Amino acid sequence: MMQDTTSAPAFWAPEFTVDRREDGVIYMEQVAGDVPVVRAMPDRLVHWAKERPDAPYLAQRVDGGDWRRVSFAQTLAIVRSLGTALLARGLGPDRPVLILSENSLDHALLGLACQYVGVPFAPLSTAYSLVSSDHAKVKDIYALLKPGIVFARDGAAYARALGAISGGDHAVLCSVNAPKGALVFDDLVATKADETAEAAFAALTPQTVAKYLFTSGSTGSPKAVINSQAMICSNQALVEDCFRFLRDKPPVFVDWAPWNHTASGNKVSGMALYHGGTFYIDEGKPTPAGMAETLRNLAEISPTWYFNVPAGYEALVRAFDADSGLRDKFFAKLDMMMYAGAGMAQHTWDALLAHSRASIGREVLLTTGLGATETGPFALQCAEQHAQSGNIGVPARGVKLKLVPNGGKLEARIKSPSISPGYYGDPAKSAEMFDDEGFYCLGDALRPADPDDLTRGFFFDGRTAENFKLNTGTWVAVGALRAGMVNAFGGLIRDAVILGEGQDYLGAIVLPDMAALRGLAPELGADAALAVLLAAPQVREALHDKLAAFAGAATGSASRVKRMVFMPDEPSMDRGEVTDKGSINQRAVIANRPELAEAIYAGGEGVFIA
Repeated sequence: MMQDTTSAPAFWAPEFTVDRREDGVIYMEQVAGDVPVVRAMPDRLVHWAKERPDAPYLAQRVDGGDWRRVSFAQTLAIVRSLGTALLARGLGPDRPVLILSENSLDHALLGLACQYVGVPFAPLSTAYSLVSSDHAKVKDIYALLKPGIVFARDGAAYARALGAISGGDHAVLCSVNAPKGALVFDDLVATKADETAEAAFAALTPQTVAKYLFTSGSTGSPKAVINSQAMICSNQALVEDCFRFLRDKPPVFVDWAPWNHTASGNKVSGMALYHGGTFYIDEGKPTPAGMAETLRNLAEISPTWYFNVPAGYEALVRAFDADSGLRDKFFAKLDMMMYAGAGMAQHTWDALLAHSRASIGREVLLTTGLGATETGPFALQCAEQHAQSGNIGVPARGVKLKLVPNGGKLEARIKSPSISPGYYGDPAKSAEMFDDEGFYCLGDALRPADPDDLTRGFFFDGRTAENFKLNTGTWVAVGALRAGMVNAFGGLIRDAVILGEGQDYLGAIVLPDMAALRGLAPELGADAALAVLLAAPQVREALHDKLAAFAGAATGSASRVKRMVFMPDEPSMDRGEVTDKGSINQRAVIANRPELAEAIYAGGEGVFIA
């Protein structure tokens, strides 16, 4: 074990008031008052361009080679030029910029330029352009926003999506492979900045719309969440109050998460700008093919704050097991690890903390929280080390949590300075966001870690819209059950869809972890198909044993899954079965695949029975 040469970073130490009403409703908030908030995020760029002009702010590999680093001063100069070019082309609050393509330096610079001159922008999931077969979401969003410019970094890669919206009143902007008649990114960068950009910057207010982020679609069609400067800046103030170590030194991020999501698009990338840090764009992904690039980047750059989804951390654990040098590089300067997007299996949690202790002699905080696109996202956060995964923490400073009894659960609602003002172009849905007291309705149920002491935090207890009753009238908490099942299978499955509404017992449609299943039968080859793996006796035995153990440990019918079947192919985005961030839409899968549900309850071929 290495000696601990680092001190534990500073976090908040909040105090709370808890008001329990006779009707069962609970209100909880920190005693401390509101936090100070800056006018607009571009103010932070101007600040750091003065205070740390030559410090690297953004970085990306050039064609897979060396890093290109852009300083704060360079960023500000480019942003002013781009802002001037946008205004000259008539862009403004009613003519935004639509971004189709992935994280990149040009994407970041364009988004910053939009904010600097008060032009809203909307980054979309690349899956809407590159995976979807009908581009329906791109068309719908285009019709809603009526953008003045559509940006796709690589015009050839996004040609089909650009073609799906051709003929509209917009200009196409590309960095490479620009189609005929399109604008070229470097030409806009070469624009001479003038007073129009500075006048627009001076006119920014907290109510200026910075961007539109689209909801994932897990509970319906994606909606355009209005992100004002007040919302984004308030969220960063809440983050700073919790993660107080960010004040001590400029943070370093190595981050892959897409900017069309609030987690990275607002929180993580915003932390870099707010605190004068460096954001390394990781072009890897938490997939078997994409992790190689992530590992390459982490072998060179030691982050101080790190985010990933549980599947990405699973892959990191395997890499650390094989390479202690990589592990030590990762933990060398690390203040905190954050996960979100799904529940983390306990074995992954334990392994990460064990690697942390082996590397630097102490545990780096491993934690999660709860938020939504509509909350900026920061709302609840855990800042204490726990022995088990899953505690989402307590309300941030200035956030008031309301817990409402609903179907035997506690439904969470919040008030916060970083709540969105609503959905663009949809006043009816905007009104539905809030209850009669003005609390935003998250649609999530929470379970207290200690019912007698809510300051110990909460566990996610499922989406209220997903829960259902067995024919006995017993409520099934789907979210917690899905997480428990994934954890019980030790990495052999990556998600589960729970069935049983109106039935005698529960079943599940499960998604395989192909790498883990292939590991049970390596003789079948590294490319063995699911059907081949499920026919192997050792694989079937392992899966049956896991299901039997999970069913045997259940405390009642609402947590006992008796049968399961594997989904034979990947969930479809076009059919609404999966969101762009990989979250499974439970009800869509059940509706689209009745044959799997029928097989479970008929005991058909391929069904595992506990």
